[in-house]
Amino acid sequence: MHLYRSARTQAFRDEEQDVTHMETRVIAYFDHHPGATLSDLVQHSGRDKAQLTRLIRGLREKGYLEASEDAQDRRSVRLHLTASGKSLQRQLKKSAHTVLEQAVSGMTEQQRGELVALLTLLQGNLEQQRPVSD
Repeated sequence: MHLYRSARTQAFRDEEQDVTHMETRVIAYFDHHPGATLSDLVQHSGRDKAQLTRLIRGLREKGYLEASEDAQDRRSVRLHLTASGKSLQRQLKKSAHTVLEQAVSGMTEQQRGELVALLTLLQGNLEQQRPVSD
C-alpha cells in the first residue's frame, strides 16, 4: 500500500498537481458526497476535526471547494467541489488508474479478482479491530 500511495503521490507531483495525499482523499469524498458537511467527513474518516478544518480551508483557498449555507440548518455548511475541483478530481482519478494498472500489470483477470477479494477480507478484518473513539 505504501508503494502504491508513493507512486500515486509522485504521479501527482509529475503532473504538477499541488495537492497532498489527504487533500486528494477530501476531494474524492466530496466528489462522492456533494453537499456533505465537515462533520460528515469527520465521521467518515475518523480524522481529527481541526486537521480536516485546515485541509478544507486550504482547498477552499485553492478554489477546489466551495461552501453554501444549509437551507434547513443555518449553522451547517454544505461543501461542494467547484468546477476546478471536479476537473482536478478527474485528473487524480486518471493518474490513480494509471498507477493501479501498473501495479496489477502481468496479473490475469482471475488473479485481479482474487486480489480484490483478499483485500476486501483484510479490510473487513481490520475494521472489526478498530478501537471505538469518543
